[in-house]
Amino acid sequence: MNREIHPTAILNPKTEIDEGVIIGPFCIIGEGVRIRKGTKLISSVVIEGDTEIGENCIIYPFTSIGLPPQDLKYKGEKTGVKIGNGNTIREYGTIHRASISGDGITTIGDDNFFMAYVHIAHDCKIGSHIILANAATFAGHVVVEDYAIISGLTAIHQFTRIGAYAMVGGFSGVGQDVPPYTIASGARAKLFGLNTIGLKRHGFSDTKINNLKKAYKILFREKRTLKDAIKKIQEDLAYTDEIKHLIDFIQQKNSRGICR
Repeated sequence: MNREIHPTAILNPKTEIDEGVIIGPFCIIGEGVRIRKGTKLISSVVIEGDTEIGENCIIYPFTSIGLPPQDLKYKGEKTGVKIGNGNTIREYGTIHRASISGDGITTIGDDNFFMAYVHIAHDCKIGSHIILANAATFAGHVVVEDYAIISGLTAIHQFTRIGAYAMVGGFSGVGQDVPPYTIASGARAKLFGLNTIGLKRHGFSDTKINNLKKAYKILFREKRTLKDAIKKIQEDLAYTDEIKHLIDFIQQKNSRGICR
C-alpha cells in the first residue's frame, strides 16, 4: 500500500511516514515526526517535534500536535508526544509536547474519540477507549484512565486524575480527582453517584455493580474518614479487581485530593 501525499503538503525530509499513510492538502509535518501505517490526515494538520502517531488514526482539519507547551519554563528542550493506534481527533484539536517538569512525553493510548476543540496540555497521560466531547480542556499533567467520558465545555485542573469508567458532566470544572466508576459534575465538580449506566454498557455484571455501590456508600455517604472507609470495605466486601482498583486510586498520593 503506497503513501498518498497531496502536492500542497509540506514535509520535512527528516520525517518517517509509513506505507498506507494519507496526508491531505496543506498539512505541515516537521522534523522528527513519525506517522504509522493507515493513518489519515484530512487537511491543514500541523505536526511538529518528537511526535509519534500510531496506526489507523484519523486527524481532522486545523488540528495541531506536538507544538511547544504553554509553559513559561519551557525553553525548547527535547520533549515529545506519543499517540497510539485507532484514535480519532476532530477539528481544531491541540495536543502539546511535554514540558521539562515531567517524564518528557505527553501520551495518548488507543481507540480514543476526541471531538472538536479538545485541548490536551503538556505531560498529560490519556488512556484508551476514552471519549472527550467538544471543548474538553486538560491542563498540564492530567491523568485520565481507560473508558472515561468527559462531556463538553469541561475544564480539568492540572495534576488532576480521572478514574477508569468515570463520567464527568458538561460545563464542569474539575479540581480534584474523580474516582473510578463514578459520575462527577458541577462548576466545582462533586460526585453524584456511581456511573451505573456506563458500567452496564461495558458489560459489568449486576453483582460487580452492586459491590461497587456498597463501596461508594461506605466511602462517600457514611461520613467516615477515607482511612476508616477503606478499612471497612476491605473487611466487609468481596475484594474484586474493581474494588482493588478503586481503593488503589484513592490511596495514591496526589496533591489535588479526592472529589467527594
